[in-house]
Amino acid sequence: MRFVRWSKLMVLSFTRITQVLLQMPMATLSSPIFKSTTLGEWDFDISPSLNSTSHLVFDSVGSLMQHWTNTRYRNGHNIVPGTVPIGTLLYHGTYKQEVPTEPEWTALDPELSYLFCRSDPTNSSASGYWHLTLVATRPLKVLYFDGSSAAKMQSGPLDSQDIVIWGEVRLDRTLDERKRINKLCDWGREFELDGFMRMEMDFEIMLCDFTRGVEIVSFLNIQPDEDKWLHSAPSNPPGPEPELPPGDGASYTLQHRVIEAGMWHNAFPGETRVNLDVTRLVSFYDTDLFPSLTDARFGQERWEHRLQGLVALDSKRFQTRIREVFGQELGSGVDWRTLIHVVVDRYAERLEVLQYLLNTTSTTEHAKKIQRQLRTMLVPYILHTAAPTPDSTNYSWALPVYEHCATTHTRYISSTPSILAKLTKSESLILRSIQEVSKEICRVVVGMWAEGVELGLDIIPPASTSPSSSTSILELGSTAITGIMDQWQKRTQDLMAWLDWSVWAKCNTACGHEEVCYLPTWPFLHGPYWPHDPSSGLDVGQVPMDARLPGIEDREEGRPQPKCIRRVEPFTGI
Repeated sequence: MRFVRWSKLMVLSFTRITQVLLQMPMATLSSPIFKSTTLGEWDFDISPSLNSTSHLVFDSVGSLMQHWTNTRYRNGHNIVPGTVPIGTLLYHGTYKQEVPTEPEWTALDPELSYLFCRSDPTNSSASGYWHLTLVATRPLKVLYFDGSSAAKMQSGPLDSQDIVIWGEVRLDRTLDERKRINKLCDWGREFELDGFMRMEMDFEIMLCDFTRGVEIVSFLNIQPDEDKWLHSAPSNPPGPEPELPPGDGASYTLQHRVIEAGMWHNAFPGETRVNLDVTRLVSFYDTDLFPSLTDARFGQERWEHRLQGLVALDSKRFQTRIREVFGQELGSGVDWRTLIHVVVDRYAERLEVLQYLLNTTSTTEHAKKIQRQLRTMLVPYILHTAAPTPDSTNYSWALPVYEHCATTHTRYISSTPSILAKLTKSESLILRSIQEVSKEICRVVVGMWAEGVELGLDIIPPASTSPSSSTSILELGSTAITGIMDQWQKRTQDLMAWLDWSVWAKCNTACGHEEVCYLPTWPFLHGPYWPHDPSSGLDVGQVPMDARLPGIEDREEGRPQPKCIRRVEPFTGI
């Protein structure tokens, strides 16, 4: 009886798989994701295309809602639907005891909202600041813009919002925050969106309606901070804020506290109070969806990537795609962000150590130490049969190691029809990015390891007459050893530069106990400026446009570099 049931189960399973295959479009079945791999696809000499964006998709998806990476690369390229869970607190700083009746800005940490608290300018007897705390009473639907998407800079952080609202980048709207929030909320009404999530010093949610999905927890008249040099709401239009006296450390306290709050979300998993659905992600690094940006990006560093090159046809394609994602069904169930970080965790520190070892004087013994470092990175993939043979060329004997290394994390997903049938377009993009990033890491690492084997550096003996490398390391002089290690160093540096993981962006020297490693963060780029209420439509003290928004030519604004700053008094400039 058990045999009959099991037979029926096998028939049903086979029937189900057949149905899935028949239902899948031929384009999916013939895609690189679905194809079985052969050794012909594994070649140590083939590197990624110059136009490949897989590493950019990989890193940006893996960095969603992480403050460090999105401060380093301010020009976001991803738009992702998400939900704010029930019970999540939102904070709003204001100057009057009135709940907003139009879209306004809320913070996920009170350190940010407190910056926008004011005293009531219409009531001379009033004192104190007003601080509103809300709680989500149902899951709030939001749309997240990655990068430093709340930074009012003309160099690109606002590009993706401009595409949503106006269909093109509008530099003339850089400081028009009131128009921006109103237009976003009008646009989002079709999709029943409650708000939009952005990042600057910390994370914020532009809340469209303070009467839907939220309730008041408290509305407090709180003590003004004596370190704050602004004690009134902005006039209309607001005048410039006075600059702080040089070296007045106490005056930096609130600025440092909000920077500190943003840093709580620096590393993975980042800000966790919003749940993103990457199965519905739209990425402007998707070259199939937005081909016009490929030419616009060519030859540029990542800091310079913009959406200004998006042609009208691709802009229309975006509007079509964003409507698709709001209407699509659930995806495969794969935890893509965790999978990306499995790869990052596996290789980030080890590649960093490898780079360090390759920067050291090369001797035979040191070369063997480097070989052992390479071997430890590949232990799970080195087959017992993997060894050079006299007739192997171009390290062909190591190709199975290369393949196992590159496919181990995605092989099941990419070879299971029932999973492939559920993949959304966004998931297919992410899967392809993981595959290509893994492949390039393993191409470089396995390639160096295989060369080391044939040079006699490894515990695997080289073939006596292998054509790939006929000379063992023992027969080479120190100059030749140095030359080989220099080649490995360049290959490692090129790989790490291509991956460009922000986990490697660190302060050059360790910061002291009273310091913290910091990336220059808008608006604290040219000294202390106090943010105005965004609803005024003007910001950061009305500093002249050419002084506040110079764009990518300014290194600190366009290419922020980590530096140590004090985290306890006396504070210094940020």
